[in-house]
Amino acid sequence: MFIIAEVGQAHEGSLGMALSYIDALAETGVDAVKFQVHIAEAESSIYEPFRIKFSEQDKTRFDYWKRMQFTPEEWKILKDRCAEKKVEFLASPFSNKAVDLLEELGVERYKIGSGEVNNFLLLEKIANTGKPVILSSGMSSFSELDSTVEFLKERKVPYSILQCTTAYPTQPEQYGLNVIPELRERYKVEVGYSDHSAKKETCIAATTLGAEILEFHAVFSRKSFGPDATSSLEIDEITELVSSVRNISKALMNPVDKSDNREYEKLKSIFEKSLAVNKNLRKGHILKFEDMEAKKPKDKGIDAKEFREVMGKKLKNNLNKWDFLKEKDILNE
Repeated sequence: MFIIAEVGQAHEGSLGMALSYIDALAETGVDAVKFQVHIAEAESSIYEPFRIKFSEQDKTRFDYWKRMQFTPEEWKILKDRCAEKKVEFLASPFSNKAVDLLEELGVERYKIGSGEVNNFLLLEKIANTGKPVILSSGMSSFSELDSTVEFLKERKVPYSILQCTTAYPTQPEQYGLNVIPELRERYKVEVGYSDHSAKKETCIAATTLGAEILEFHAVFSRKSFGPDATSSLEIDEITELVSSVRNISKALMNPVDKSDNREYEKLKSIFEKSLAVNKNLRKGHILKFEDMEAKKPKDKGIDAKEFREVMGKKLKNNLNKWDFLKEKDILNE
């Protein structure tokens, strides 16, 4: 299981805030802390509309991306902090210029955001690095994904695909958890789930359905400023989620053979029961259902599962209330 916590734009353009996210997320047990590399001039224009008009300080979304930018030197500080905290520095580039920056930093792989899956110019640039990619499928149909996958396969780029729904926050009827096994069957690669629901159970459910990569947005508080805050998990929730999915992943990798219960032999002798009589009975009495009880432990009398075999049979001996019923007490005619 590879678990990615996305800081995204939660840092609000502050290097100090971005560093504090790395420090906090490293403590949760995630494998990677992900950022988005936005270079306004290379990816946007003053004509780009806001997805969510949330900011009074940014007149245009182009202005917002400018405010979110870090310098190459600041990006190096962030990557070095990830190395220090033993989490992978992962980033989504949104321009070829951003790929150049990430190559200078020496990233291990690339995350492709949902809006870039059909950006073959960017994909060509990334393919030329020879590094693996993780695709988010949020806005793509299967036919569009087929084209992107073919593009990557022709260039021998290792890839994995995440089911994702581009809705903030995603509602239960939009999760598309059914797509996880469909992606695996269709593309025969590692698959996962990119979440915007702000609920722990979504990623837990995705894990049980076979997701091998999980991604979710992280925020110190869902009351924070920013377009993704309401779609994010808080730090304590992430700690709980990581523990849960690690346990589930371990369970899935260790299937139980229900046809073999030999390890329970000792416990079965304690918990399972033997037949006993629930009243004083005299020799010759014909046993009825109402005469019997099942008592611990096993093997002190006839096994409780055999009660139907003794009903209607005569007693060879007198029995006192709560005596175990043994084979020697039954007259087999």
